[in-house]
Amino acid sequence: MESSLNKRHIRDEIVKIAGPVFLELLMGTLFGMVDMMMLGRSGDDATTAASIAAVGVTNQLIFLGLSLVQSLNVGGTTMVARYIGAKREDRIESVVKHVIILTQLLLVLPIVYIGVGMTGSAMKFFGAQQDTIQIGSGYFRVVSLGFIFQSFNFAIFAALRGAGDTKTPMKINIFANLLNVFGNAVLIYGLLGFPRLGVLGAGISTSLSYVVASILLIRVILNEKNIVHIKIKNKFKFDKDIIYNLVKIGLPASLEQIAMRIGILTFTRIVASLGTAAYATHQICINILNLSFTPGQAFGISASTLAGRSLGAEEPNKAEQYIKSCGKIGAVIAALMGLVFFFFGNFLASLYTSNKEVVFEAARVLKLVAFIQPFQCSQLIIAGGLRGAGDTVWTLVSTFIGILVIRLILAYTFVVKMGMGLSGAWLAVLIDQSIRWVLILIRFRTGKWKYITIR
Repeated sequence: MESSLNKRHIRDEIVKIAGPVFLELLMGTLFGMVDMMMLGRSGDDATTAASIAAVGVTNQLIFLGLSLVQSLNVGGTTMVARYIGAKREDRIESVVKHVIILTQLLLVLPIVYIGVGMTGSAMKFFGAQQDTIQIGSGYFRVVSLGFIFQSFNFAIFAALRGAGDTKTPMKINIFANLLNVFGNAVLIYGLLGFPRLGVLGAGISTSLSYVVASILLIRVILNEKNIVHIKIKNKFKFDKDIIYNLVKIGLPASLEQIAMRIGILTFTRIVASLGTAAYATHQICINILNLSFTPGQAFGISASTLAGRSLGAEEPNKAEQYIKSCGKIGAVIAALMGLVFFFFGNFLASLYTSNKEVVFEAARVLKLVAFIQPFQCSQLIIAGGLRGAGDTVWTLVSTFIGILVIRLILAYTFVVKMGMGLSGAWLAVLIDQSIRWVLILIRFRTGKWKYITIR
């Protein structure tokens, strides 16, 4: 009886944290899909393909920046969770300030400079054809400026989630995304007396939604009733212990994200060599794949928060139980999503575009995406638990081997040497995800992650 009550308590704790994150990410991804669908129907086939490709190219830069931001955020989430478990809430304000300041100085400034000051050459570097650069350069600049606010939001969200508050990020993100969808409709199509701006309008709306979210978050963190808050009157000074923790946890996470972005960038360039239509198809599949990341990400965040809190309270076995339970729930959701992609891929692709060639090819790729689901979800959840423990070295190793070695070698072989087209590229993704899953699972079963300490 006690065991069943304990299991129910663990499940309730997981769902309490993961539920809002899942809903937030799901809604955010669905809104992103709607954005892409709007662009897919904003003009003739050539214009829409170039517009969708422009979003994909811009995302390469933004995702690179966010990946590095997230590496600092991993340290922030882990420390907040650990300090709460150890009853040291007084350390949280300093953690939040460190993450915000370091993010803006070290990561945001370079990304904004590349996006605004080197637009054409940066887009070309990320695989854009001339038609994409011509149509999407304004979008590239505007979204790069919005990165200032987007990265600030991510830093605060990470701290809130580390404290177990996932409802606040959910509410703010859903509101901002609703605003973004409305703004997209108005500015892409020229409604309510506004000019018809196409893909540029999508960029303006996206960046403005980040600004609104930042304003709402500032109100949250200035409220001293919240466990995550800052006092403006308290002078900031660098704390060597917090810096040490951020470097210890964040440096491997940062190297992991760099390895991932280099791998994905090179992989994308291989796909881009197939032409604009294939690249647009790839972006549609990526957009739909993002939907399937939601259970893995949601329960990965839950595993990270609860494992960190348990280790802070010196309960390593409880941390292991949380990670295992998160994995079981996430696996069921991932299996259901896989079935949807396998049987309804044609319908999903047709929502984005009326181009029959793109729809047919996307439907083929989504059958492969269906088989990626269980490996992807399990790997994301266990890796989330390891990061919550501060064990970011092994996730770096798995990403390096999986993406930089396995995925790129196989993608080049399948696409360039064997001429398998887009399906060959995604087959490489399936094999990469399965190998990363094995590596992460091996590390988890050693139990060594339970004994990592922070200052």
